[in-house]
Amino acid sequence: MTVSPAPLRPPPRTGPARRGRFGVHLFLTAVSLAFLAPLLLAVYASLRPYEETAQYGYFSLPHHLSFAYYRQAFVDSGMSKYFLNSLVIAVPGVLLTLFLASFVAFAVSRLRIRGGTALLMVFTAGNLLPQQVLVTPLYVLFNKVPLPYWMSGSMTLYDSLWAVIAVQIAFQLGFCVFVLANFMRTLPREIFEAAIVDGAGVWAQYRQVTLPLCRPALAALGTLQFTWMYNDFLWGLVFLSDGDKLPVTSALNNLRGQFFTDYNLLAAGSVLVALPTVLVFLLLQRHFIAGLTLGASKG
Repeated sequence: MTVSPAPLRPPPRTGPARRGRFGVHLFLTAVSLAFLAPLLLAVYASLRPYEETAQYGYFSLPHHLSFAYYRQAFVDSGMSKYFLNSLVIAVPGVLLTLFLASFVAFAVSRLRIRGGTALLMVFTAGNLLPQQVLVTPLYVLFNKVPLPYWMSGSMTLYDSLWAVIAVQIAFQLGFCVFVLANFMRTLPREIFEAAIVDGAGVWAQYRQVTLPLCRPALAALGTLQFTWMYNDFLWGLVFLSDGDKLPVTSALNNLRGQFFTDYNLLAAGSVLVALPTVLVFLLLQRHFIAGLTLGASKG
C-alpha cells in the first residue's frame, strides 16, 4: 500500500509581505479611480437634468435620472454620419498601418538587408517630429495633389478622407514598425530555419509563420491605433473643409449653443463618442493584455 505525499502548500505570508501586497492593491485602486473619475463624472452628469445640477451642483445626490440626453445628443448633433466618417478613416488606416508596418518590421528583423538598422532608426525618428510642424507644408501639398472626381469632390487630395487616412498612416507607421520589429527579433530562429528546410520562401515565412506568432502584438497595436485614429481631431479639422466629412469628435461642437451650453448634454455626447473605443477594447481585451505582457516571463 503506497501513501501519496501530501500536496505542497505555499508558506503563509508574513506580516510585512501581506502589508506590502495590501499597499500595492491600494495604490493601484487609487490610480484606477483617478483615471476613471472624469468618465464616471461625465456618465453621472449625462443622466441628470441640467437644471438639477445647476441648483444642487454636480457632486450632489440625484433626484431624477434618465437617458433622455443620449437620444437628444445623438439626434441634435447628427452623430450617425460623423460616426461613419470616423470609421471610414480609422478602420482602413489601422489595417493598412499594420500591414505595411509588419512588412517593414519583417524585412528589418528577419531578413539580412543592408541598412536595416538605419531604416528602423528613420522610422522611429519620425515619431519624434511634432505633428503641428507639418500642418502648413502638408496643407499646401495636398492642395496640389490631383485626384479624379470620383475620389474627391475638390479634385485634389485636400478636403477628402484620403488625406486624413494618408496622414494617419504616415504618422503611426513608425511606432508600429518599432514595436513589431523588436517583437519579431524575439521569435525563435529555429522556427524559421525549419520553415526554410520545408521549402518556405520569404512570403511563406511572413504569412504562415511570422504573422500567426505576432497575433498578440498586432491585436495590441490595433487597439491602440484605432483609439488614436478614432479620437484624432487635428487632421480632420485641417484637411477637411466640408462639414459633412468631419470625424465624430467634431460632432460635439454641434451641441454647443451660441449663448448657452448644456454641459450635461455635452457629457452625454462625449460618452456616445467614446463607446466605439470601449467596444473595441472589450472585443480585443484578451489579445491586448497578452500583447502588453509579452516577454514578461522571460529571464
